[in-house]
Amino acid sequence: MVCGQLKSMPVDADRMSTLPPEVVPEDANKQSFWMPGNYQCTVKRTEDAFQACNDIVVCFQERARVERQYAQQLSEWSNKWKPLVDSSPLYGSLLQAWQCFLSSADRLSALHSSVCRSLVSEDGDRVRTWQKETFHKKLFGGFKESQDFETGFARAQKPWAKRLKKLDKARSAFHKVQRKEQTARDREAHAKGNPDVAIEKQRKIQEERELAQQETEKVRARYEKVLEEVTRYAPRYMEGDGGIFDQSQEEERKRISFLKQAFLSIHRHLDVTNNESVKAVYNELHNTLMAINEQDDLRWWKNTHGPGMPTDWPQFQEWTPEKKSKKGKKEKEKEVEAQQGTIERSVMIGGVRVRALYDYDGQERDELSFKAGEEFLKTEDEDDQGWCRGMKDGGREGLYPANYVETA
Repeated sequence: MVCGQLKSMPVDADRMSTLPPEVVPEDANKQSFWMPGNYQCTVKRTEDAFQACNDIVVCFQERARVERQYAQQLSEWSNKWKPLVDSSPLYGSLLQAWQCFLSSADRLSALHSSVCRSLVSEDGDRVRTWQKETFHKKLFGGFKESQDFETGFARAQKPWAKRLKKLDKARSAFHKVQRKEQTARDREAHAKGNPDVAIEKQRKIQEERELAQQETEKVRARYEKVLEEVTRYAPRYMEGDGGIFDQSQEEERKRISFLKQAFLSIHRHLDVTNNESVKAVYNELHNTLMAINEQDDLRWWKNTHGPGMPTDWPQFQEWTPEKKSKKGKKEKEKEVEAQQGTIERSVMIGGVRVRALYDYDGQERDELSFKAGEEFLKTEDEDDQGWCRGMKDGGREGLYPANYVETA
């Protein structure tokens, strides 16, 4: 074996690990990097890296679609349930908690839409730009980087391949004369023990064995000389071929380094566990859930639908004679409407103190405006449209939405 005979060559320490061991199968030796032509897989790394960039972009474009679909599903889910939740029989802090799940979904939908945009416009474009700057396609296929390495390896291995071919030829010649000498030795041994072989014949066989032995020594010397030339050239070959390999390793190192940073960027966009916006959404949701207070909700129900509701209890009323006066037709109509309105409205005796839950700006002249936390007097109970009448401390009266306040 040629490679087996190269194992004793002096080599650089950095290359030592690449040399074949003492006992190596023939197929393993043929696959060694140092054998001519076995640099192809190293050269092919350029094309493989280019294709890997394409696959990475497509892979995370699909993940971006997943993020976009999830965002859409969150939004659709929230929009579907909002009217149902708003009209549900729940009330107070429990209703607010349920509504907070839906508002949180809207905020998370916006966040995952942002993740989708980052994966496509930031990470995908970054890989594409680097790919375009790093790999330079040739007119008739392939890449300039691959061709440069291919040329470098081929140039370094050409003289080495010639020497190996010469060495293989010398080895074959040596093995051939060895077989010839062994055959002559076998014939000589057979003739010496055979009385039927004449003395002259035995002498002739002995001469043939001696000639074969001389030829073997001559071919052996030529084989050893060629091997010595190969051994002397090996360090130079390893330096040249190894230098090209080191260049390809440096290019591969740059590719690995870039893709590592690209993957870290993708991870940063996908890792919502460290996103402050997500933390804020779930913190707010958690606080809303923790704010559910059964006592407050029960008190609201008691004051809105239970014994705490204001009631116009019966009381003694003096008879007051009507004052006769001449009224026009229009004035009589207004008086009838006023009397009907008085009958329809449930007037509270003394009123009930309430506290505003939210800010409200009156849209009409007969509506009250107030800020969250402000207290005033509810003078009339909620009507069929969800409105109450109230009076502020300054004497200002007007209507306001019943669900904007709670009993103080």
